[in-house]
Amino acid sequence: MFGYAHTGALDMERTGYFDTLETRSAEEREMALAAALRAQITHAKANAPFFAEWLEDVDPAAVTGRAALARLPVLRKGNLGAVQKKKPPMGGLLGVPLAEVQHIFMSPGPIFEIDTVEKDYFRGARAMYAAGFRTGDIVHNTFSYHLTPAGIMMETAARALGCIVVPGGVGQTELQLDAIEAIRPVGYVGTPSFLKILLEKAAELGKDISSIRKAFVGAEALPPSLRQMFRDRGISTLQSYGTADLGTIAYESQALEGMIVDEGVVVEIVRPGTGDPVADGEVGEVVVTTFSKAYPLVRFGTGDLSAVLPGISPCGRTNMRIKGWMGRADQRTKVKGMFVDPEQIALIARRHSELGRLRLVVDWVDQQDVMILKAELAGGSTDLAKSVEDNVQSVCKVRGRVEFVPLGSLPNDGKVIDDVRKYS
Repeated sequence: MFGYAHTGALDMERTGYFDTLETRSAEEREMALAAALRAQITHAKANAPFFAEWLEDVDPAAVTGRAALARLPVLRKGNLGAVQKKKPPMGGLLGVPLAEVQHIFMSPGPIFEIDTVEKDYFRGARAMYAAGFRTGDIVHNTFSYHLTPAGIMMETAARALGCIVVPGGVGQTELQLDAIEAIRPVGYVGTPSFLKILLEKAAELGKDISSIRKAFVGAEALPPSLRQMFRDRGISTLQSYGTADLGTIAYESQALEGMIVDEGVVVEIVRPGTGDPVADGEVGEVVVTTFSKAYPLVRFGTGDLSAVLPGISPCGRTNMRIKGWMGRADQRTKVKGMFVDPEQIALIARRHSELGRLRLVVDWVDQQDVMILKAELAGGSTDLAKSVEDNVQSVCKVRGRVEFVPLGSLPNDGKVIDDVRKYS
């Protein structure tokens, strides 16, 4: 698998890095990436019936890097449910025989994901290592083992590092406190909110869980105030970002400056509603290509928002950094009985290249839906406003008003549709 396999060429304890891949030059990484992309697309087309059709017109040899990758279609998670229903359970998305699958998981939808017997299939060990977890650590894992892959994702990562895992799962707070007090784990894995609950309940009941000195969290936001609360209790807390489909996407290091993209994926930040990459620093949708042979997702649209951070991490890891999870890109809403989505706003933008950022504001005024398209422009005219409004009605099938605003005045938050309706 590209970019993941531990090389063994580096003394981890001496260097502080998981392997040599983390400190490659940009040139080395991009050359390896280009070769891996060609191999992955070749594999997907040859072994996964869905991708044979989805990428029918794509010549793997022509995918020579990120620019070529950006010309491929984006596969959205919303598509997977329908595809899987046609031919359950996986809808032709697998790149290996079903007999090689170890687990089938279920996410809301339902949408099904898999793993195999491959060591650390979800590639979490690299992220846990960056968070300070080491061989011999006892780790209390509070992610769910029920249907969803979260518990197993973290367990296999910890086991790949040589950690001993306590499979706590979710809930049963007092029983989990009993286990922590008796077993004395040094690490916690789970959501930050549940760690807070455990700490507060332990204080209330007089339970000693002071053995926990490091935490690896995910699945929800980690506000600075909560991280500081953990720090005040002697717990170093780092987070990762991933999905059930893709495994680990990015992770924090001790530098605490953004999230470093995992070596086993390619991450693009694209304009919501399109597959077009945005400039570094601009908020957009996270699109990921994984090099898993078993589940070879190519340009998978996560629906999450983030942005690229310039430069490399002060910790010395050289891969791309992102700001972390910044909300959802899926802003589809219903106006006067009609669905309006970001793809439609993107079409309007393409018809009016003279405009900057666009934001469709949906409000409730005088007991009815009102749409205002805010458009960045230096100047503007009545004729242009009418032309844009005509396109809004043509594309969205709902009448809306255009309001020109100064260039750079709309927030750089990736939001294309802003539903501010309040009903009273």
